[in-house]
Amino acid sequence: MKSMKPISIETRGGIRHIGPGYPSFIVAELSGNHSQSYKTACKIIDAIADTGADAVKLQTYTADTMTIDSDKKYFKLTGSKLWKGETLYGLYKKASTPWDWHPRLKSYAEKRGLVFFSTPFDNTAVDFLKKMNVPLYKVASYELTDTPLLQKIASTKKPVILSRGMASIKEIGLAINTLRKYGTRQIAVLHCISSYPTDPKDMNLRTIPDIMSRFRVISGLSDHSITNNAAIASIALGASIIEKHITLNRHDKGVDSKFSLEPHEFKDLVKAVRETENALGKIHYATTLSEINDKLYRRSLFITKSIRKGEKFTKNNTRIIRPGYGLAPRYFSMVIGKKAKKNIERGTPLTRRLILSK
Repeated sequence: MKSMKPISIETRGGIRHIGPGYPSFIVAELSGNHSQSYKTACKIIDAIADTGADAVKLQTYTADTMTIDSDKKYFKLTGSKLWKGETLYGLYKKASTPWDWHPRLKSYAEKRGLVFFSTPFDNTAVDFLKKMNVPLYKVASYELTDTPLLQKIASTKKPVILSRGMASIKEIGLAINTLRKYGTRQIAVLHCISSYPTDPKDMNLRTIPDIMSRFRVISGLSDHSITNNAAIASIALGASIIEKHITLNRHDKGVDSKFSLEPHEFKDLVKAVRETENALGKIHYATTLSEINDKLYRRSLFITKSIRKGEKFTKNNTRIIRPGYGLAPRYFSMVIGKKAKKNIERGTPLTRRLILSK
């Protein structure tokens, strides 16, 4: 696979590149876990910064921009374990982040060294975030098929991260083509399972490299499982972006707390991802610095029974043993039958200078 151009975003600290060959972009999703407390939102941002994550992501909507206030059966959640019985309007009202918080949270996050961006859910949210000059946009899996919204986001010409969620290959292709047609040139598509929490057996992480090769875009994982295993494994499959929810305490009443990581768990995730990246390294067959001394403990030819000058090397007085100070084992058959250049004591590594040339 040919290397893909990285996504480049403008941050307070300069240009940040996202893609193969660069450290994974680790995003902590704040979502509605602030439980309508600005103070809690700031505490979560502090916790995110302390984990070593790269970015904090919000969701920009109101209950009225998402749906209508109705308790008809169409608007009630029935299949969800977490939110069963709630109306869409009620859930979104409880989970939304007040818009007047956004600029303050952006400033707070940037002061803590974090990239700040959000997921807009309608045109007014796109306009609002554009005025805030966010460096990139996220498209939620449920909105991937909202073509007019994609057109609006693309018109900002900022990089876009899509979560594929339930989308088919055809739908992903249409979303990518729409973004490109209307102005977006830098696109990432995250593999994502839209179930909360996600069962590991449903993850199908091998989709990540397929997304990269099939659509020629940077890929990653939006992970709703409650452990770090899938996210860490995704790095080995080529993920350049990891997104997971964070909460101060999983037992809090935050709408997404039950499938979110607590700060210490998120910190463990960041550490494990960085260690995995270092371990993957690059294609490399040469001896590493740490292995140089260990080469001495390979096998080599040694004199195992003292012999006199002119005496032949035989299988009785010459063996392939550790350590590696003598000739390599591949020379054993060539040495047997040749004569010693001088007296050689038992335990001496056999080198060329000890062998008569004729």
